[in-house]
Amino acid sequence: MRLTALTTGLLALTLATAPACATKKFVRTSVGEVNSKVDTLGGTVEATQARVKAAEGKIGEVDQKAEAAGKAATTAQTAASAAAAAAQAADSKAAEAGAKASAVQAVVEADKKRLLLEVTLSEDQGNFNFGKAELPEQAKVRLDEVMNKLKADPKSVFIEVEGHTDDRGAALDNQKLGLERAESVKRYLYEHHKIPLHRVNVISFGEEKPVASNKTKEGRAQNRRVVLRILN
Repeated sequence: MRLTALTTGLLALTLATAPACATKKFVRTSVGEVNSKVDTLGGTVEATQARVKAAEGKIGEVDQKAEAAGKAATTAQTAASAAAAAAQAADSKAAEAGAKASAVQAVVEADKKRLLLEVTLSEDQGNFNFGKAELPEQAKVRLDEVMNKLKADPKSVFIEVEGHTDDRGAALDNQKLGLERAESVKRYLYEHHKIPLHRVNVISFGEEKPVASNKTKEGRAQNRRVVLRILN
């Protein structure tokens, strides 16, 4: 009996202790699995953070490169604009130099020619009236006489025509009037005497070169004139 009771007690103690041991083992196993998962998740998070940081670094590099490219493009555009302005200025200077060279060449060529005749058509001779550019009949008669005096073929000559005015009125208006008077003579020589246009050079001095005083009526009449120089 006594042995049986002892055996029964031990068995009961074993049965009571066994579930507790099993529970602790299960808990330890579960906790280990959780810790393992936590460690794995932590490693994943750290790796993700590292990738994010690396990506941010690359984005920063891209932004810096983009900013540098923008500055380089702005600098290039500025340089291109400056180059275009310089090229335009150079073209203007070249055109101006070309015009001056042509003028010098014309003077040189004119100097090589021999003056045959110089004729002045002025108002005091009954020709160009005040403020007028039309060629009067008296001036036409005078031009006909001059052309008839040329012994050689008139087509071989070179004619310079200067337009002049008095000092009454605005300087720009006088410059224009002088040119119109010279052009009237050129047109008449071409239409009536077949002088090639390229052999007639016109220029206006306006009021710049008076031959008499502009303070008197007679002097102003002399200054309103057209001068022809015939060369060959």
